[in-house]
Amino acid sequence: MNLTPQRPAEVLLVDDSITDAELAIKALERGRLANNIYHVKDGVEAMDFLLRRDPYTDAPRPDLILLDLNMPRMDGREVLREVKSNDSLKTIPVVVLTTSGEESDVSEAYDLASNAYIVKPVDLRKFFTVITDIQNFWFQVVTLPTAEPVEQS
Repeated sequence: MNLTPQRPAEVLLVDDSITDAELAIKALERGRLANNIYHVKDGVEAMDFLLRRDPYTDAPRPDLILLDLNMPRMDGREVLREVKSNDSLKTIPVVVLTTSGEESDVSEAYDLASNAYIVKPVDLRKFFTVITDIQNFWFQVVTLPTAEPVEQS
């Protein structure tokens, strides 16, 4: 996938913490790349977005998902399980970005085919650096597959 000024990166941020989401959005906006950033607050909304269910019928296919683990209604583990078992979604890179550094959470996320696991830094400057590094890695270093159409269900 080639991102150009005509083709900004589509990023889906799944996080129930409004504060963390606002910081991540600010960090992504400060990056050198053009991004369209979409924020949903839990796994149910994430799956509605990804499967283009109401109210997200016109949602783009994300180039990257930033996923918190611990959320109400449907947690990040469940989202990861559904995304990676869905043939039309499984190639979307999923970066777990969470406060938990528990080894069991890390292992489970990788068992569920997470593409990366990052513990959110508490320090604001480090947090911004991590988000910038994620953005640079996934959109400047890595070659991503061409977007595929998502089947509605």
